[in-house]
Amino acid sequence: MVDDRKLAVLRAIVEDYVSTNEPVGSKALADRHNLGVSPATIRNDMAVLEEQGYIAQPHTSAGRVPTDKGYRLFVDRLSQVKPLSSAERKAIESFLAGAVDIDDVVMRTVRLLAQLTRQVAVVQYPTLTNSAVRHVELVPLSEHRLMFVLITNTGRVEQRVVELPEVADEQRVAHLRAVLNTSLDGCGLSGVPDRVADLPERLSPEDRPLAATILSVLLESLVEKHDEKIVFAGAANLAGADFTVGLRDVLEALEEQVVLMRLLGETSDLSALTVRIGSENPYTGLQGTSIVAAGYGSGDKQLARLGVLGPTRMDYPVTMGAVRAVARYVSQILAAS
Repeated sequence: MVDDRKLAVLRAIVEDYVSTNEPVGSKALADRHNLGVSPATIRNDMAVLEEQGYIAQPHTSAGRVPTDKGYRLFVDRLSQVKPLSSAERKAIESFLAGAVDIDDVVMRTVRLLAQLTRQVAVVQYPTLTNSAVRHVELVPLSEHRLMFVLITNTGRVEQRVVELPEVADEQRVAHLRAVLNTSLDGCGLSGVPDRVADLPERLSPEDRPLAATILSVLLESLVEKHDEKIVFAGAANLAGADFTVGLRDVLEALEEQVVLMRLLGETSDLSALTVRIGSENPYTGLQGTSIVAAGYGSGDKQLARLGVLGPTRMDYPVTMGAVRAVARYVSQILAAS
């Protein structure tokens, strides 16, 4: 265990190294931080921290830098993340509130996170298995055509123009709309095929061809376009970053959807903020990076995850605060939509 005094020294080293990108020496720590002990005591504490693997000497300079183990202890012992200013909170709220659909929410979110953290932002689309039907609308366009609209609880809207096998008056369309909504309201999308399997048999014979046509379009629309899909923004922010492995490896990993899915992690706890640091990442090309991720959802149900990726020399309190805040705002928008 690291005692409070050595933890204070480690905190000071992490903060200075993150802000200056220079190895930190005992004299600089004594000058910049009110640690309440002499430079000699700080040197002794640094020697213990180095022996225990929390800091390292990168070259022959007198300074030390945090290791992955040091960053992990720093993050684990954070008393609080840095809250956003009221101006930042208002800006986030107004920016995200202007979104018109789930695609717009995702794209605004990923741009916003990249700007707030100056890292690479990664956002997963809400997955098919976590969505449910909120409403089905059938809008007559002509005697032989109607617009089919499926709205989910995650804000996804699917629209299809349906060519009808026969003339359908508004009364028949209204009846089928009512039957569909009664059957499907609140039903998880993955359960829709079973729910509608016997629906034509519950209708009068003359309505069955119309129902079969609309149900085939409904089932087609359930083929998830965004399932497992991830978008990212802010790759240019990596240009000024210092990586222990090459930038090319990091950029190649960002192109792999499966890699990003696994990095964001899987947890059912909507409030959980996960941080993976350096060598904790299973992919060789990303072992010079850290990933901060959180879930977002509607109500208490997690729908997907979002996060940021950057060098291990990251301002963790600021990044963790931004990721948590943005996840909460996105959840509020989805819950209210």
